[in-house]
Amino acid sequence: MSFKAAAVQMCSGVDPVKNAAAMARLVREAAGQGATYVQTPEMTGMLQRDRTAARAVLADEAHDIIVKTGSELAAEFGIHMHVGSTAIALADGKIANRGFLFGPDGRILNRYDKIHMFDVDLDNGESWRESAAYTAGSEARVLSLPFAEMGFAICYDVRFPALFRAQAMAGAEVMTVPAAFTKQTGEAHWEILLRARAIENGVFVIAAAQGGRHEDGRETFGHSMMIDPWGTVLASAGAAGEAVIVAEIDPAAVKAAHDKIPNLRNGREFSVEKIAGAVAGGVAA
Repeated sequence: MSFKAAAVQMCSGVDPVKNAAAMARLVREAAGQGATYVQTPEMTGMLQRDRTAARAVLADEAHDIIVKTGSELAAEFGIHMHVGSTAIALADGKIANRGFLFGPDGRILNRYDKIHMFDVDLDNGESWRESAAYTAGSEARVLSLPFAEMGFAICYDVRFPALFRAQAMAGAEVMTVPAAFTKQTGEAHWEILLRARAIENGVFVIAAAQGGRHEDGRETFGHSMMIDPWGTVLASAGAAGEAVIVAEIDPAAVKAAHDKIPNLRNGREFSVEKIAGAVAGGVAA
């Protein structure tokens, strides 16, 4: 059964209340265009590099304004509402980078905590250590929905194809990758990584992104996009600022892609042996 999906691009600031209002306005726009599944970016609720300031406004799941607003929007429009992720305060003082999928009645159908932490040093001097503040998730999810089998990932997870392959082998037809990609890494890798995950697994990929220069000084790449199982970009947003993109998603195209390129069925187990290369006096026998 085909469905209309929307990816909402945002430029979240440091105030969760303002970000919740922006999310609500954009989701209303998406629902007005007929979308029955709407996805928002990673860290919808707040992008704040100052961890002390961030912790001062964080809430647990039961009191988080983004969770509350996401539930209300799902129920108001009768849609599947996917908050790509938001920062949730945990009892041990750390934070979860957690996504939520709400059903049309506003109930939480799925939670997903980002598994892979963005601990990197980039060429332009940017340095990120997510693991210093966030608790990594450890469980991948494939959720059976009325319109599709859906897998979940967040941002940096896209660089770990084993996660996507495991979900595809479990039957996922649509993979979700809400993100806040940096401008530098996005320019180099964003589209090619998303298209690769779609092509190699024969699935749809929906990726709502943060885009633009944020209040905390960082700059994200934007270019929210939706991709079909053959790797075709169905819809794409610009580099910066808010946007709503929509596309028709037909899970039947997943079977068609798998029939053409049956790599999920053709995969074989193998071992890896590390051998010596050149040796003194010649090459290894």
